[in-house]
Amino acid sequence: MREQIVDRPTIESGAKWFVVVNPISGSGKGLDDFPLISKLLRDNNIKCEAVFTEHKCHATELTVSAITSGYRHIIVVGGDGTLHEVVNGLFIQKAVEPHEVTVAVIAVGTGNDWIRMFGLPTRYAEAIRAIKEGYTFLQDVAAVEYEESMFRQVRYAANVAGVGFDAAVIKRMQNTTSKSRLGASSYLMTLIGTFFKYKPTGVKLWVDDRLIYNNLLLSVAIGVGRYNGGGIQQLPEAVVDDGLLDVTLIRPLHWWNIIFRLKRLFNGDIYTIGHVTHAQGKRVRIESSPEICLEIDGELIGNTPVELSNIPRAVRVVVNRSYLQKLTK
Repeated sequence: MREQIVDRPTIESGAKWFVVVNPISGSGKGLDDFPLISKLLRDNNIKCEAVFTEHKCHATELTVSAITSGYRHIIVVGGDGTLHEVVNGLFIQKAVEPHEVTVAVIAVGTGNDWIRMFGLPTRYAEAIRAIKEGYTFLQDVAAVEYEESMFRQVRYAANVAGVGFDAAVIKRMQNTTSKSRLGASSYLMTLIGTFFKYKPTGVKLWVDDRLIYNNLLLSVAIGVGRYNGGGIQQLPEAVVDDGLLDVTLIRPLHWWNIIFRLKRLFNGDIYTIGHVTHAQGKRVRIESSPEICLEIDGELIGNTPVELSNIPRAVRVVVNRSYLQKLTK
């Protein structure tokens, strides 16, 4: 049985929350729906102060400021990218250990892959009820070291990082207007369009200092969560608090290997596709020639070489009580 608490709430009654609102999440849902979200928070007697983000990485800045000012409870009204910025703020601030701050998510994004991992509801009233009930869970986080502007940088992934094709899809999405027009389906449409243009790259990949791959590679996903790309189960065997990183490698393949097996990307059977393999470990290193792009939690970040390591049970997040009960069965 896991050690995660299920018999009582872990958030004290009357806690005051700092609410980080991304107004452009979900093609503007963050702004349009916040009056309703705010009303629901008040109706549930959740004390809070809300601040809207104004630019990229602003959620990280707001998180650091809030924690320094004494807040220990943060609600993210946004998508996976906003949560990514808040989680990175937890590791930048120096007032407390990251796990001493509780993070909740009211999802208004396009993909919302992080909440899928915990079976959290998309309906605002139900998400807020989970916050009020106060059950929490300590999840792993992946520390990601990478190259950007010829300097080594570090980011923290709450869900999944992707190298190669995955990052190319994100880059193409950033350069198209289809995201706002197509919503959640935009990732799949962009994925198909990118597939016919992307060229596999020579990649070396180590897991726990053991070289497990040295050849042309289409894509590699590494993370603690199962979902990315708006519901694709690219890491279906990932367990979010087992202290391990899951790795999915996709070797070069013909288009029909994907088109006629598209369902397997979503139902957890991705490893039954012949060109896809799975690995696990505490540390992963990726080198490539030439360098290729990196995305973390759906955000285009930097380039290879990349090193990832698991930080066990690093962030405390709000979940449904039913999720915790299911883990102990």
